Amino acid sequence: MKLIQIKLNKAVTNLIRLRPERDDINNFKVCLRNLIEKINVAEQRAKDESEEHLKNDIRDFLRDSFYKETNAINTKEKADLAIYKDRSIDSNVCVIIEAKRPKNKGEMISLDNPNRKAFHELVLYYMRERVKGNNDIQYLIATNINEWYIFEAKYFEKHFYVPHFIKQYNEWDKKMKVTSNTELFYSGIAKPYIDTIDDEIPCISFDIRDYEKTIKQDSANEDAKLLTLYKALSPYFLLHKEFADDSNELDLNFYKELLHIIGLEDIKDSGKNIIRRKGNSGSLIELTIDELQTDGIYKVPNLSSHGITSDDRHFNISLELCITWVNRILFLKLLEGQLKNFHNDGHDYSILNIDRVNDFDKVFKLFHKVLAVSYKDRSEAIQKEYKDVPYLNSSLFDFSELEEATIKIIRVLFILMLLVIQPTTLCMQARYGGADQ
Repeated sequence: MKLIQIKLNKAVTNLIRLRPERDDINNFKVCLRNLIEKINVAEQRAKDESEEHLKNDIRDFLRDSFYKETNAINTKEKADLAIYKDRSIDSNVCVIIEAKRPKNKGEMISLDNPNRKAFHELVLYYMRERVKGNNDIQYLIATNINEWYIFEAKYFEKHFYVPHFIKQYNEWDKKMKVTSNTELFYSGIAKPYIDTIDDEIPCISFDIRDYEKTIKQDSANEDAKLLTLYKALSPYFLLHKEFADDSNELDLNFYKELLHIIGLEDIKDSGKNIIRRKGNSGSLIELTIDELQTDGIYKVPNLSSHGITSDDRHFNISLELCITWVNRILFLKLLEGQLKNFHNDGHDYSILNIDRVNDFDKVFKLFHKVLAVSYKDRSEAIQKEYKDVPYLNSSLFDFSELEEATIKIIRVLFILMLLVIQPTTLCMQARYGGADQ
């Protein structure tokens, strides 16, 4: 069995419309800061915290961030932690969590070696729930409080809730083996069985310590980096809880058009909303794929984490690049609105005006030669052209690791026109008397 790493921004794509309140992000930031401080204090004291202590820290972090009013978080038999379906511990378990001490590297999962005790324990707890008829399990998590590995339950269902393994589990559980000790299940049943699995299993993985710098900054730009982590640990992801439409949510037509411009579409599949590749010529992702196929992706580190086939890798790398670029553009659009409001709708502050930004060369210049550069360090021509555009001291406009390994937005070419999506077409026809491109 091999793990394929799924990065957070890809994992939470379906939650693109989730826009948490400022107070929710602030609360999450405080809870995350408290968790990291507890980790640091323990390390400074050279204290090897017990798993009991660590799982309490994780419980407090998740409970106080998201679940205090809605879902119980507690132990479940031998499982370290479980997130229940509602506030009662009599309800079904939806998320199973196994906690390990940071120094217990021998039992903790890694991307290179998942066949370790932490994974065996997740398998055992999953089987205990499933044979009792619990089909509400959504995710399983292994963490040493720093590193987090999140598995979608459907992969456990596919590989372990199968006749041969169920038989092995039942014989052990009913004391029909030489011993009913859990070590026999871990080492004698689960471990050799996992060795026979040839499939690659997707796994969301991240390190909490990567956010340590971010939580120390009192900056909305820095806080934006927490958004994907917030979404991944929220009930909207782990419990597939629906979030209500409200006035702060993206307008539905704008959301669909944004996906259309990127090259994606939101559809229903087996009752669930999923976002998939649309294949519309001229979209940002298709233009990016075209450029990557010419330029190559051989410099991308850990290339296998972006997919198995060449097509998967080109699509996933393009998607990550496009999300980076669109995030910057959306941020600029919000900034533009604030500047125009402050200056009585002054035209000089229309940063993304079509006369000012009409190709990807101009977008590149705006990202990396204007907003990322202090006014005094800008060239004379840039100072004159963008005299009213402020300097944003934000890493949002630094080149990402993937941009450095592949392409910048300046390489994307307008080789095809993008057809306008239907709601926008109708709006344009009403306003201008007809336009389809």
